[in-house]
Amino acid sequence: MRRCGWISGATAPPTEHGPGRAGTPWWFRAAVGIVTFVAAAFPCPAAGSNPPPPALGSGTNDALPHIVLIMTDDLGYADLGCYGAPDIATPRIDSLARDGARLSHFHSPGPVCTPTRAALLTGRWPQRVGLEWALSASDTEPGLPVEEPILSRPLKEVGYRTVMVGKWHLGYRPEFGPNAHGFDEFFGLLSGNVDHYSHREINGKEDWYENTKPVRVEGYSTDLLSDRAVAAIQKTAAQPPDQRQPLWLYVAYNAVHWPFQPPGRPQDIRDRSTWFNGTRADYVKMVESIDAGVGRILDALEAGGMADHTLVIFTNDNGGERLSDNGPFFHHKGTVWEGGHRVPCLIRWPGRIAAGTEFGQPTIGMDLTATILAAAKIPPNPERPLDGVNLVPILRGEVPCPDRALFWRIDRPNRKQKAALRGRWKYVVDGSITQLFDLEADPGERRDLAYRFPEVARDLQNRLARWEAEMNRAQPRFIVK
Repeated sequence: MRRCGWISGATAPPTEHGPGRAGTPWWFRAAVGIVTFVAAAFPCPAAGSNPPPPALGSGTNDALPHIVLIMTDDLGYADLGCYGAPDIATPRIDSLARDGARLSHFHSPGPVCTPTRAALLTGRWPQRVGLEWALSASDTEPGLPVEEPILSRPLKEVGYRTVMVGKWHLGYRPEFGPNAHGFDEFFGLLSGNVDHYSHREINGKEDWYENTKPVRVEGYSTDLLSDRAVAAIQKTAAQPPDQRQPLWLYVAYNAVHWPFQPPGRPQDIRDRSTWFNGTRADYVKMVESIDAGVGRILDALEAGGMADHTLVIFTNDNGGERLSDNGPFFHHKGTVWEGGHRVPCLIRWPGRIAAGTEFGQPTIGMDLTATILAAAKIPPNPERPLDGVNLVPILRGEVPCPDRALFWRIDRPNRKQKAALRGRWKYVVDGSITQLFDLEADPGERRDLAYRFPEVARDLQNRLARWEAEMNRAQPRFIVK
């Protein structure tokens, strides 16, 4: 087992991300090399246990791995067995940590659903695309415009079959939907949450789609999504191996988001008066249902002879909510405190990432975008530069760990919060109060050290100001805050 710990120190030069610019999609710019962000200081130790990359075949498509990204909704950091859950059994999700890498310092780009999904699919800060807060049921006009290219489009261009099942939450209008953004197939919900049995929003509107058409389906949402994900894998596995089209499968479970409805209770239909009811016991059953679904996905990959040639990533969209366990971290979803954006992340890629890898450096959702594009051999778009880094060579110990700052912002009438994280240090602005925390010694953010390390606080304050100035120069079509 290889471990890569914290970036120590707070005065090394930063890695800065350039401003975004409108331009042609990046998959047409094959001459551009994949950018690896490197810091000469603070290298990761060599990963002697990593095997050399395998030969992936001779055919064009065969050389590309299948890619499965699984994302849950409002799961707490400590709600998986491999992250210390004492009351929830998640053996199938835990197997990804055993057989791959467990990231203990991974962060969602946003403290709520929509911004994280926008950032994960575009590879860029959500502020660049104007989706800085969650779309509500009444936000029927804004969405992610198609001029913002997402993962599915370049993956489709290089030969992938692109399939999404689950929660979209990036716009209701068809021109902002999954199919408009390059998914060949979509099955799931457009909104932020629905009753897990009736598939209606809190306002009573039905919200379940097959591509762009509303459909009525019976069943528990987690089971329906797992069924469709398994079917997508089986369709790929049925192709002759030498003609097999690579699969990009994005599975976005809408559990464990409220309403808190466990499986096996189809009569438990919710309305506005009962939408937020639930117990920890209900929540536990919902998480264990997700684990069973993940197990079925992994079994389908194995049965189809695809497991050894598939990059599997598991993560969550933001910190846990009222019934979640966020472990040692303070607060929850909807804040810039650690409990609002520290989330699980597991990466399994046989032959590429050593089993049992533990990684403790700060990483963020856009890194997954860069990792997926690099796995598919797609160069980044220089006119819309990625705000993340390819994690595979870092997890393998082949390149140094990047020294950089990560940022969050909530700019709402009733909540003004900002944060900057660099290595062990986190600077938090909550209203008019500014504080500095050493997360290595104080993961719960209880002891303000700004008075002891004013130079660190000033450095992060300045980085945050520069980042905000850059984000404010963006000119997205919509601004949702």
